[in-house]
Amino acid sequence: MTIAVSGATGQLGRLVIGKLKQKVATDNIVGLVRNTEKARDLDVAVRVADYTQPATLEAALAGIDTLLLISGNEIGQRATQHANVINAAKKAGVKRIVYTSLLRADRSPLNLAPEHVQTEADLKASGLQYTILRNGWYTENYTGSITPALANGAFYGSAGDGKIASAARADYAEAAVVALTNEAHSGITYELAGDNAYTLAELAAEISSQTGKDIPYVNIPEADYAAALKGAGLPEGFAAAIASWDVGASQGALFDDGRQLSKLIGRPTTSLADSVRQALA
Repeated sequence: MTIAVSGATGQLGRLVIGKLKQKVATDNIVGLVRNTEKARDLDVAVRVADYTQPATLEAALAGIDTLLLISGNEIGQRATQHANVINAAKKAGVKRIVYTSLLRADRSPLNLAPEHVQTEADLKASGLQYTILRNGWYTENYTGSITPALANGAFYGSAGDGKIASAARADYAEAAVVALTNEAHSGITYELAGDNAYTLAELAAEISSQTGKDIPYVNIPEADYAAALKGAGLPEGFAAAIASWDVGASQGALFDDGRQLSKLIGRPTTSLADSVRQALA
C-alpha cells in the first residue's frame, strides 16, 4: 500500500512522515509538497502538488492507495483547494482519503468550521473511502506564546475560563498514522482532543511553576487582544482570527472529554506540563 502525505513539509506533515517511517517501508511513502527544496530531509519520495493548481494534483496522486489530506492554511480558500485534491484523487484511482478536519466541525462556533464541513461533505459525496480526523487544538498554539508571556510578565488572551482540551501536534500525527495504516478506520469520523482540559489561567500557573516566575493570566476583550497581536507584528486579519478563536474557547469550542484521541493512539495524550517543558527547552 502506497501512502501519500500532503503538506509534507508542514509541522504536522513532517511529524506524520517521521512516524510513518517507523511502521511502513520508506518506499511506500510519498510526500506531496509545493517546494521540493524544503523536502530534501524527509528521506522519502516527493512529488510536487499544489492545492491551488489542479493540473499538478492528478499526476502527483498516480499510484497512491491512501492519501492524508492535511487541511490547507489559507482560510477562505480551503474548501475549493480541498475539492481540487478530492477530485484529482478520484481521477487518479486513490482508494481512501484521511482528512484532518476540526473538532465538532458541524457545530463549532469557530470561523474555521464551515470550510471543514464543506470538505467533509465533498469527501462523503466522492464515492471514495474516507476517515475524518476532527482535530482539536494543538497545545503548541498556546505554548508558542510562552516566550512573549515571559517577556511581558503575563499571559494575555480572551478565552476567559474556557476549558481547552488540546493535545500535542505529535499526538495528532500519531493518530493520523494509525488511521492511514489500518483500513478498519474507513467510514469513521473521530472527534480528537486531549485527555485533560485546562484554562489559560491554569496554563499560566504551569508556566509560573516551571520558570519560577509569576506569570498571571490576564483576560482582555477580543478587540484589545487582536490589537495587541497586530502590534506584535501579526497581519491584521490573522490577529483578529486568533482573538476570535480565543473567544470561541470561552464558549466551549475547544473542549471535548470523549478521549477518542488517546483511545486511537493507545496511550494518554501529552500532558500540559510536558508540553510546557518542551516549549521552555
